[in-house]
Amino acid sequence: MRLDKFLKVSRLIKRRTVANEACDAGRVLINDKPAKASAHVKEKDIIEIQFGSRTVKVEVLEVKETVRKEEAETMYRYL
Repeated sequence: MRLDKFLKVSRLIKRRTVANEACDAGRVLINDKPAKASAHVKEKDIIEIQFGSRTVKVEVLEVKETVRKEEAETMYRYL
């Protein structure tokens, strides 16, 4: 699955366009490497997102095309 879509489906970032902008600005890393919005996300990847002065680091547990809001947090684990 594309990185921008994963960030939206997992609700880490609310909108796909915002996820695209974060990737273009270099604020999203996959396994400690800067990632483009089109980068492929798979299970066990470590995603790091910089929100201003705060950094969120998660491990991808599962990749699903669609998920209900209540189940979105089952897709990743905070590190």
